Amino acid sequence: MDRLIAVDRALRAGAPHTLLEIVTTALATEYGAERVELRLADYAVRSLQAVERAPRRTEPVGIHDSPQGRAFGSQEPVVVEGGATGAVDVHLPVTIRGDRMGVLSVRLPGDCALDTVLPEMRHICEALGHEILVAERDTDLYVLARRAARLTLAAEMQWQLLPGRACSRTEFSLGAHLEPAYAIFGDNYDWSISADDLILTVTNGMGQGIDAALLTNLAVNALRNARRAGLGLADQAALADQAVYAQYHGRTYVSVLLLRFVLATGEVEVVDAGSPRAWRMRAGVVEPLRFEAQLPLGMFEDTPYVTQPFSVEPGDRLLFASDGVYGVPSSASEHYGERALARSLSATRLLPPSQVPAAMLRDLAAHHGETPLDDDALVMCLDWYGPSPKTP
Repeated sequence: MDRLIAVDRALRAGAPHTLLEIVTTALATEYGAERVELRLADYAVRSLQAVERAPRRTEPVGIHDSPQGRAFGSQEPVVVEGGATGAVDVHLPVTIRGDRMGVLSVRLPGDCALDTVLPEMRHICEALGHEILVAERDTDLYVLARRAARLTLAAEMQWQLLPGRACSRTEFSLGAHLEPAYAIFGDNYDWSISADDLILTVTNGMGQGIDAALLTNLAVNALRNARRAGLGLADQAALADQAVYAQYHGRTYVSVLLLRFVLATGEVEVVDAGSPRAWRMRAGVVEPLRFEAQLPLGMFEDTPYVTQPFSVEPGDRLLFASDGVYGVPSSASEHYGERALARSLSATRLLPPSQVPAAMLRDLAAHHGETPLDDDALVMCLDWYGPSPKTP
């Protein structure tokens, strides 16, 4: 326990850009580690990129064909024997509140007591993940490590809006992903969690490039401003609608799906203002959720919005997708949302929500064929577990 406290203190006291050096020194001193490497998942969640002062100097490793990738995917330590040297390589997931960040790889002496060491190292990985999130306010080191290629300016603006890729609590677990990761147009997602509720937003802005990014930034920040002012869901939509109309006067607009989940009951209220759609898998059966369509944000001045109710049950899986997913045609001109989406959602039923969006987007690419997607593709998946048990 003393050595865990020593590592925690060193991480909290260190400069933001020195976290890996601090962990490396601590692991060498306390555990005899011979080599330490930190890799973070790239924006497309296809590779693990090394954290180093000169970005992309070290070759990435694939998430789907490497020991590091197995640790990332399984969220369990992966131990690889070191052969003649007797050392062992331990790959440990770095994950915070369900958001899979990357993998810490440590080479340890072969005679180390793994039963004791692994739980301690998992604690260190959690502490490291927390410190990386804090450090990103002050350094670009970890943001740069996530890039397998240069981002467009529009993509840079969109990624800065996102809350993360996944989040878990007692009542639910969710994950989301955007493609193409390095050249995003106008799609976005957002969430906020309080003691009482979960608010989800799926946004689809018009246009491409900087114009789309500016429009989406305005809409998302207007929704956040209204939410943080304590307004209800319908009023959040109305305030954002006014903000977009005031800037663009109806020339362009934003489609949005807004949802508020009451954590204690599973009751949900929805504002469906445009093209993002939802599906539910309950007891193995996939069906679309139909809501009353309302006008997109910013199309007309002072549009009124109303909420619609529905409810979720423990075991439900919900999927939210932009038109760049369900509207994508195959070579036979069958849209993905007609049948393929339901098949893919059923096929991924054993995956955790954090892995479902990327898996479905790979299936979408296969459905579409050789040519690249010509629009953003956004998928968000939520598993509802039910209210947390009351403590006596």
